Amino acid sequence: MPAPPTRILLADDHALVRHGLRLILDAEPDLTVVAEAADGAAAVELGCGGEIDLAILDIAMPRMTGIQAAREIARRAPEVRLLMLSMYDNEQYLFESLKAGACGYVLKSVADRDLLEACRAAMRGEPFLYPGAVTTLIRDFLRRDEQGERGPAAILTPREEEIVKLVAEGHSSKDIADLLVISVKTVERHRANVLAKLGLRDRLELTRYAIRAGLVEP
Repeated sequence: MPAPPTRILLADDHALVRHGLRLILDAEPDLTVVAEAADGAAAVELGCGGEIDLAILDIAMPRMTGIQAAREIARRAPEVRLLMLSMYDNEQYLFESLKAGACGYVLKSVADRDLLEACRAAMRGEPFLYPGAVTTLIRDFLRRDEQGERGPAAILTPREEEIVKLVAEGHSSKDIADLLVISVKTVERHRANVLAKLGLRDRLELTRYAIRAGLVEP
């Protein structure tokens, strides 16, 4: 008997994009979209529910980025394969995606060409990167090797990153406390810790950091 189709979670905050990608995926007998999410937090809950084989996550989503969601799904449901979807050919997004546990990075501009191959590669346990990403990785590896560098350790905790993202999106401390179900005092403590760790002074500098780190779009 043929193997059952790969069960896919499709997470993107644009309904039209989700619809177009779903048409591509559902047309294949070995792939089926069984869940959709419009933000990173919903993607985590659906991705960790035990009914998903592969999560396709947009990089830029509200509440949690696709990278944050990938990191959490990888922690809570390591059997789920992860693919990142992005409009941007961006080195920072690429490296952060791979560190978060993604096995592939697909550009939206060529998703109609690359997405099916990426899904099948992920389910075979193989990486999928577009040609420009491969070049970037090789160039970075050679540079680090030449300079004797080691990759930097993560500076912020996942909770601190979550708060930085929400601050950069313009949420007040009370909004963040309500969203994360924690106290305003806890939010303020996390923010103070982040500012101290990064050597920053205020919300503006924190927002600039969030853009550079790929937590929010410029």
